[in-house]
Amino acid sequence: MRVFITGGTGFIGSAIVQELIQAGHRVLGLARSDKAASALAAAGAEVHRGDLEDPDSLKRGVAAAEGVIHNGFIHDFARFKEVCEIERRAIEALGAGVLGSDRPLVITSGTALIAPGRLANENDAPGVDSSVIPRVVTEETAASLAARGARVSLVRLSPSVHGEGDHGFVPTLISIAREKGVSAYIGDGRNRWNAVHRLDAARLFKLALEKAPEGTRLHAVAEEAVAFREIAEVIGRRLNLPVVSKSPEEAVSHFGWFAPFAGLDCPASSKLTQERFGWRPVQPSLIADLESGSYFKS
Repeated sequence: MRVFITGGTGFIGSAIVQELIQAGHRVLGLARSDKAASALAAAGAEVHRGDLEDPDSLKRGVAAAEGVIHNGFIHDFARFKEVCEIERRAIEALGAGVLGSDRPLVITSGTALIAPGRLANENDAPGVDSSVIPRVVTEETAASLAARGARVSLVRLSPSVHGEGDHGFVPTLISIAREKGVSAYIGDGRNRWNAVHRLDAARLFKLALEKAPEGTRLHAVAEEAVAFREIAEVIGRRLNLPVVSKSPEEAVSHFGWFAPFAGLDCPASSKLTQERFGWRPVQPSLIADLESGSYFKS
């Protein structure tokens, strides 16, 4: 299958590209810059020049492919509502290309906002709409396409997708700890993140592309619940820093823009995904990854 992918040079997307190529698929990767184009070519993918903000370039990419994986997103929290609107338009452009065919479109979402405070599963829809949390637009747009007959599936990623080269939530926590001189958690630190290794997640994207019917939600979750305090304790030990509790009020100044994420309580299950698609996470756990020391080299 020739697969068009957005975000193919990112931390997760680059692993998806390798997974697809190793499985015998041909990959056509969206590239906004010369640097991205070079990275895709070096990975063995074909290059399609375009941009998430250019719907016509996305439609041309879909037209040249037999399947699509949308893993790109503009991670600019300073204009979050705007980039979520860009996400909606991008998904609609990708979806327009697969409507009326059996070509699969796999869209990336997340588990963090599905059912805060309880174990979320694949049958759960988001508890709020995009007028409350703009990022929910991903799920809304995917559901709309599926209702119109598009073979659209969602892969929901854990808030911590970890592994070599991670530049997401855990490195942010490490950076904050270094800057502040303490590794902190909020309250008793019992709020929970779910987690998955990037290589396990990449394998699930391939399975979704090959097997998922329209409207399917898959959870890229290897660990259902990792206590935030446990993460903070490993960071403190590795950096030789005190591990301290912050009140919700103190957390705002300590964590800054990251405070809402530090307070997330979002356990999630992948039981249905594993049963239905035969996916089994085999890579190291989040804590094992942290303990290995790769996150603390710099």
